[in-house]
Amino acid sequence: MDNPAQGLIVESMMWREMYDFSEDCVLMVLADAHYDEIDYVRDYKEFIEMCRGDSDEK
Repeated sequence: MDNPAQGLIVESMMWREMYDFSEDCVLMVLADAHYDEIDYVRDYKEFIEMCRGDSDEK
């Protein structure tokens, strides 16, 4: 995004990687719960399996 007046909402169960930030970039994250590592999927293959229902949901 190149406009500081814009934002982006990323809903749950959407794979995203955040990288390649400019030096003056600000990344703000708002959440409805405290961070818990167990809530996050770090492996894309595991994420796809969860979306398909191939594995137990975390």
